Amino acid sequence: MRRLEFFPVANPFRKPRAEIKKSEKANGVHPAAHVTAARKVGLKPKQGWQKRNFLTEVLIPSLFEPRSGEHAEPTFPELKDGEIGLTWIGHASFLIQTREHNLLVDPNWAKWLKVFKRMKHPGLQLHHLPAIDVVLVTHAHFDHLDRRSLRQVASDQPIVVPFEVGNLVHDLGFKSVHELHYWEDYLHGSLKITLTPCHHWGARMLHDSHRGFGGFIIEAGGRTIFHCGDTAYFEGFKEIGQRHKIDVALLPIGAYDPPTGRDVHMNPEEAVRAFIDLGAKQMVPMHYGTFRLSYEPLHEPPARLMACAQEHGVADRISVMTEGQPMVF
Repeated sequence: MRRLEFFPVANPFRKPRAEIKKSEKANGVHPAAHVTAARKVGLKPKQGWQKRNFLTEVLIPSLFEPRSGEHAEPTFPELKDGEIGLTWIGHASFLIQTREHNLLVDPNWAKWLKVFKRMKHPGLQLHHLPAIDVVLVTHAHFDHLDRRSLRQVASDQPIVVPFEVGNLVHDLGFKSVHELHYWEDYLHGSLKITLTPCHHWGARMLHDSHRGFGGFIIEAGGRTIFHCGDTAYFEGFKEIGQRHKIDVALLPIGAYDPPTGRDVHMNPEEAVRAFIDLGAKQMVPMHYGTFRLSYEPLHEPPARLMACAQEHGVADRISVMTEGQPMVF
């Protein structure tokens, strides 16, 4: 009897893995003494964190609260040379447009982050997006790196991530994966993208604390936009502002009262301080109102932000955006 032979067949539904182009620099190492280093937050909860009950105060009530917001079909502006179009999708997700390019930063359309319910609908639907040229992901946390959303926006374009994050995205349908070290650049046509340090951490699980984290300086058409990712306040904002003349800074203002009590995100007053340190011309707040990740009410961050900005005389330089409504800067 003739022996049957079986040969492996490629799965037609599995996307090919993209090449991961790693930085040649040592991860997290800064050879020059004057260069600001990223600060990694420890995982140890703050003393007394257990005196409050996040489950009964936040998580369970959120389950019974209906999602707010709506997504209408956006009208993207026709941009002139030197103009930047911004559309806030929600949380830290932005569509950034220039006359030549469309970028997505931390795209997330998830309705749930494990046990965390999305409290506000995305500002626009995935099928309303223009063709995306480059995708950027600031770090591996689930609210910033959502694999399902990334798989849906991947269409053979490059994706840029911090060091040691590439293996989380290389199988999603991107053309290439570019891992950056702090202060390292990636060039794409007329775009220049630089990874900046911050005060946060990059572990997706407890065992992978080696992963990088940071923000991005995006330079295009003589304009500069800064998406700082997730961060607590740190002195590094001053050096970022010294290195780059920032037109628009996207700064987080929410999740500042976390269940662990750790210093992991900026509160609105610290965001104003960071904005002044950066010397940026304009600020757009983010990282609030979408997922309730900490104790503060969802409506509190922007109110506190504008009150503090008024005290410091910078309120006219802050644009509080509405999800799904493009603005030109």
